[in-house]
Amino acid sequence: MRLTLLTRAYCHLCDVMRAEVAPLAAAAAVPVDEVDVDADPDLEALWGDRVPVLLAGERELFHYRVDRAVLTAYLTGATL
Repeated sequence: MRLTLLTRAYCHLCDVMRAEVAPLAAAAAVPVDEVDVDADPDLEALWGDRVPVLLAGERELFHYRVDRAVLTAYLTGATL
């Protein structure tokens, strides 16, 4: 399992999501790759203002805000 966090510079919601995801992912030993959407025109066109986004593969888990209980359950394989 691997997560991807789509961000952009000077994005306070990106900072908040990064801070919320990092400890949960670390506790589950799941790596998080961070990608700046503004560095890739295709990603910027696809996601636009819907950043930050947390992806698991191609699946969007969250955008803008994280539900910590849902993310914890996802990372541990539990169901809510």
